[in-house]
Amino acid sequence: MSTDTPSRIAVLKGGPSAEREVSLSSGHECAKALRDEGFDVIELDAGPDLAAVLQAEKPDVVFNALHGRWGEDGCVQGLLEWLGIPYTHSGVLASSLAMDKERTKAAYRVAGLPIVKSLLVPAEVARKEHPMEPPYVIKPYNEGSSVGIYFVHEAANGPAKLAQDMPETVMVEAFVPGRELTTTVMGERALSVTDILTDGWYDYDAKYKTGGSRHVVPADLPAPICEACMEYAVRAHQALGCRGISRTDYRWDESRGLDGLILLETNTQPGMTPTSLSPEQAEICGISFGALCRWLVEDASCNR
Repeated sequence: MSTDTPSRIAVLKGGPSAEREVSLSSGHECAKALRDEGFDVIELDAGPDLAAVLQAEKPDVVFNALHGRWGEDGCVQGLLEWLGIPYTHSGVLASSLAMDKERTKAAYRVAGLPIVKSLLVPAEVARKEHPMEPPYVIKPYNEGSSVGIYFVHEAANGPAKLAQDMPETVMVEAFVPGRELTTTVMGERALSVTDILTDGWYDYDAKYKTGGSRHVVPADLPAPICEACMEYAVRAHQALGCRGISRTDYRWDESRGLDGLILLETNTQPGMTPTSLSPEQAEICGISFGALCRWLVEDASCNR
């Protein structure tokens, strides 16, 4: 891509998923940053007519700021491959694998990365009985942003009262006590480790509402834990076949040392909002938000 003439960038945002509002915020922030970097930017709220709109607008690159199903699971990536438009972040296969939490764990296992016991069960079963010994966590196996997560305590009187809009199949995962940590990978480089401090569960509100959580970056952790987070994040990025940026989340039970560090999931399109983790880590490394967005555009590709 020429650096002399600003290229035409279509920022995809919104969409039909449960994470629509987060995507609208991410898209708005990225579009503003790209305009400040000198690009010609159009913002598109992704709908059923997306293919026709893209063909009419003829962007040089699509900046994918969608989150959740359709935008982050390989669907829109497949559409962009079909149209032959270079796009940011991971491709079809990596996006699909990372959104499916069970297949993510399978890739982690092959790569020798530490995970905890989990299983897929019908939601109706999880409503009627304990699928495993408490404490455990129930979540959709194909959503992000802590959408639809239930924590069943050790002293719970009965199984979780799941909402009726939960998917027919859910993931049940052994609860890992400890601290919430996360590491962003940019290309093949791990940026930093963030320690996420909250008053309770790191849920949707803690992630996206102002004051919902406090981020300590770089995290004040023993060197072996920081080093492991950085190494594991790169290995997870590679195991899933990611490109662009990804962010791998952990729980760390400090009473168990390195054995207490467990991978939870890898996000192929980390949030790009004012409270998001990946832009904070980039900033710590001397990469401004605008420079991060520019790098993603310059890294965009198709057919890989």
